[in-house]
Amino acid sequence: MPAGGLLPLFSSPAGSGLGGGLGGGLGGGRKGSGPAAFRLTEKFVLLLVFSAFITLCFGAIFFLPDSSKLLSGVLFHSSPALQPPADRKPGPGARAEDAADGRARRGEEGAPGDPAAALEDNLARIRENHERALREAKETLQKLPEEIQRDILMEKEKVAQDQLSNRVGFKMLPPVDLAPLVGAIDREPADAAIREKRETIKEMMKHAWNNYKRYAWGKNELKPVSKGGHSSSLFGNIQGATIVDALDTLFIMKMKDEFEEAKAWVDENLNFNMNAEVSVFEVNIRFVGGLISAYYLSGEEIFRKKAVELGVKLLPAFHTPSGIPWALLNIKSGIGRNWPWASGGSSILAEFGTLHLEFIHLSYLSGNPIFADKVMNIRTVLNNLEKPQGLYPNYLNPNSGQWAQYHVSVGGLGDSFYEYLLKAWLMSDKTDLQAKKMYFDAIKAIETHLIRKSRNGLTYIAEWKGGLLEHKMGHLTCFAGGMFALGADNAPEGLTQHYLQLGAEIARTCHESYNRTFAKLGPEAFRFDGGVEAIATRQNEKYYILRPEVVETYMYMWRLTHDPKYRKWAWEAVEALEKHCRVKGGYSGLRDVYFHKESYDDVQQSFFLAETLKYLYLIFSDDDLLPLEHWIFNTEAHLLPVLSRDIKKAKVNEK
Repeated sequence: MPAGGLLPLFSSPAGSGLGGGLGGGLGGGRKGSGPAAFRLTEKFVLLLVFSAFITLCFGAIFFLPDSSKLLSGVLFHSSPALQPPADRKPGPGARAEDAADGRARRGEEGAPGDPAAALEDNLARIRENHERALREAKETLQKLPEEIQRDILMEKEKVAQDQLSNRVGFKMLPPVDLAPLVGAIDREPADAAIREKRETIKEMMKHAWNNYKRYAWGKNELKPVSKGGHSSSLFGNIQGATIVDALDTLFIMKMKDEFEEAKAWVDENLNFNMNAEVSVFEVNIRFVGGLISAYYLSGEEIFRKKAVELGVKLLPAFHTPSGIPWALLNIKSGIGRNWPWASGGSSILAEFGTLHLEFIHLSYLSGNPIFADKVMNIRTVLNNLEKPQGLYPNYLNPNSGQWAQYHVSVGGLGDSFYEYLLKAWLMSDKTDLQAKKMYFDAIKAIETHLIRKSRNGLTYIAEWKGGLLEHKMGHLTCFAGGMFALGADNAPEGLTQHYLQLGAEIARTCHESYNRTFAKLGPEAFRFDGGVEAIATRQNEKYYILRPEVVETYMYMWRLTHDPKYRKWAWEAVEALEKHCRVKGGYSGLRDVYFHKESYDDVQQSFFLAETLKYLYLIFSDDDLLPLEHWIFNTEAHLLPVLSRDIKKAKVNEK
């Protein structure tokens, strides 16, 4: 620590230097206790001792872990701390980040019930927290005194403003003028064959739901093989992910009794008042998105109340110097942090960039602009940054507000950021021109630097790492076909047909990734190198966890082109799910889609009910069910209505 950095903090009036202050305090009238009594070397020794004392104080305050967590987490081996998977993204649990592979949208926990793994996770977390606190303390002590004081005042003002907004804005929710909903309930398809296929998909939903209810009611997800509950650490102690994720699917499939059961559980049991560290991204897209969607569809006030309550709990995640939110947040203490593996503790583009749609609706439903302000600040930060070759890197440091390593992906770590740019513009009734410009500028750079065509004509989206391409495409990336097609009608002049065709080419490539496996379901990632095309070559990329992205693209392509091949491909996926993933206790993911004997991962992901089955159902429904000009799907397929230009906005509480 620089000596000069401490001296101004403790300077005294003229004539009473550091030595004098100490001497007077210790010796009273002792002879020679003034400044002249200390030689230069003695002053330096005293300064070292004083510096050590200050460092010890900082350590005692900031470095020690929370004792209750240490006792429960380390000594008694409670549920492991929130950590990304060690080798692959899915598996028992959810969609967190893939630590080894570097993808950020869904993930696997460690072995449940393993005390050694739980202890190691907790110790790793404590070490990571200590290192981060040490870095922050060191940075703080190197600042000038006036800078430290200014930072403290700014942080106090920010916290006070947020607390005032929370107290005033959320006690009583204002009335909301709900516009008449278009296409929330449809008629039966006229074609008998299509009607029969749609009924099959509805029966799949009943099978998934009934087994969840029978074996895992109130838990986050179902273990369909072992017939028990599964709770991912992504949600901390919050429970009921499958219930909240399934609400809107139950509603549009007219499963009224099941919807009422789910509503009653939300009213009586959904609780956010707990000491829990959660993934801000996952809780937002699944819980906030699911509750908002259920409110708009049903008009039941409990869903709006719960959505706003949870939104308030997530606001402290934005308490960073740049306003870029933390990935992980303790919703009781308000303390946030980032994944330790994420490029030096950076925030992830696909996570902080996938809050916009839900937070805009939270401001509308609560009458408080604080949610919209938070996500619009993210836009401001991004627009002030220089983009390497027009691309958005996946990692951004929330303290400095600068990019970390230059890794660009339209799959995990980046995917839904681009999706939300386009959908923010569409959801605003095409008034958010900033979002439109950012989206089309971004996909222009993506097409220039990432999109390639294989030797046999398959179009794919590679990953960009510091200027070098990795010719790999993830299952997550397959959503982009639908995104390109959805934005095509409003593309810059002369590009509408181009983007529609690009969407069709991506859909074909992703269909090939399914068609080239034994199970006819696609792997987590597939490659285009070494003479291989659209095939997974690594064992840790061969799994399938009931993902929706491919059928999502089929749905958009069907709605926008009505080419019958998309219904054909969707039905192939239905048949493959029924043949290879259906078990007596629900639906399970597969560990290897190329292996001739099923090896189940024993998790029925909540997004299977929220997304995969919903998209399949819509493909075999008429277009008047949830028409795209009136509804936006969040990245978990939850339904958000377009906020039309003439809609009467809820009044903002000015107090």
